[in-house]
Amino acid sequence: MSTSSWRALFDLPRDIAYFNAAQIGPMPRRGVEAGKAAFDAKATPWTRTIADEFFNAPEAARSKAAALFGDDAHGVALVPAASYGLSVAAKNITLEPGQEILVLADQFPSNVYTWRTMAERDGASVRTVSRDQGQSWTEALLDQINPQTGLVACGALNWIDGGRIDLVAVGEKLRAVGGALVLDLTQSLGVMAFDAKAVQPDFAVAAGYKWLLGPYTLGYLYVAPQHRSGEPLEENWINRAGSEDFSQLIHYRDGYQDGARRFDMGERSNHQLVPAALETLTVLEEVGVDAAANHIATINDALIEAASAYGLRADIPDRAPHYLSLGLPSDAPADLAAQLDAHGVKVSQRGPRLRVAPHIYSDEIDVARFADALKAVLS
Repeated sequence: MSTSSWRALFDLPRDIAYFNAAQIGPMPRRGVEAGKAAFDAKATPWTRTIADEFFNAPEAARSKAAALFGDDAHGVALVPAASYGLSVAAKNITLEPGQEILVLADQFPSNVYTWRTMAERDGASVRTVSRDQGQSWTEALLDQINPQTGLVACGALNWIDGGRIDLVAVGEKLRAVGGALVLDLTQSLGVMAFDAKAVQPDFAVAAGYKWLLGPYTLGYLYVAPQHRSGEPLEENWINRAGSEDFSQLIHYRDGYQDGARRFDMGERSNHQLVPAALETLTVLEEVGVDAAANHIATINDALIEAASAYGLRADIPDRAPHYLSLGLPSDAPADLAAQLDAHGVKVSQRGPRLRVAPHIYSDEIDVARFADALKAVLS
């Protein structure tokens, strides 16, 4: 599949430059059609088999998501949100009194509140890691990991400024002191290569509605092998052993489905959302993570060049190539994102920074619209 055909996969008007995948990604047409067909099928449930309704599509989606983590289907649970996956992690990791949980400054709230609650439960504490001017987030985090570090909770990048984190290096140092690593990969999975075997996180979760372009309320949780016999957040029928046989459901089982499936959310089969997610994951599979990452990086390079003429700065050390957070000049309007929106450019403003998040559908025409909008607003 060539880059020139990617935009046609989406229902994007030509007069809109959508650079907001970090907030919510538009679903490909094929995902939309699969979702519509699934809703239509709900009107005639007698036309579907038990296997179709409850097992086949979720397992297919699980397998495709697992490939993005660098593992197989046994390593992934289907969850409704990143916060759900983080809560699974917190339930299955115990810290000693006095240990520390490290989080990044300005980390996404769901990946902070979970650890505050855990720290109170275990008598631990949460410590926020900040970076100095010119320092990368990797350097800042590695400097703070010590024998009292019980857990590091972060992502592959800082969601405010886009600074990358070398998760392999962080994982290695953390294992040396006996700490756990829990990742929220919502802002990177699918457009930034990830290898669970190299990073070795304890848990890693990603919501599916941003860079993965899927429906809201469906995400994916990677669980390391040593945690796959742990405790799920909820006890539901479908993640128990033998649930495929509806005639035997009242023969209650103590055992669970294989691997990370025990951590699946209730009603994980989600008959309307899973088909849409599956088709969207198939589109991303056809594109390929490396191809998507390279294309987005090229678009971002062009956006940086266009923005620099108006005083916007790509000044974050070791920036993740797919994620652009531009420093604004001191005289930039407080409502810059809203003014750009009036010119058909969709971005987000986060404090003193403009977050510009293209995806595979972005092209040189979008870049030109971005440049023209900046000229109109800032000249």
